[in-house]
Amino acid sequence: MTYEQYIFIAYLGVLILMSLIAFFLFGKDKKMAQNGGGANRIKEKILLGFCALGGAIGGSLGRIVFHHKTDKSYFSFTIYLGMLLQIATLLFVGYIAFIY
Repeated sequence: MTYEQYIFIAYLGVLILMSLIAFFLFGKDKKMAQNGGGANRIKEKILLGFCALGGAIGGSLGRIVFHHKTDKSYFSFTIYLGMLLQIATLLFVGYIAFIY
């Protein structure tokens, strides 16, 4: 296995881990919102941060499954932009690792 392939696998692992964390954070925040969590809820910048730093797919799925923050357009923009960048990076690294 080449160095580039290890980088690809590591990046894919980071995306999966961050997506799982983002998914569960959206679920936890939704549950806290329903129970009147108030000040103990997860901050929006934390949710968006996980989405922007690798968890866009999990955040997007979390929004759909838990129907949470779906009316906020800046969430949609940030998550979709992050997803586009993360998938483009994954494709680029995959191209370098396996085709180039």
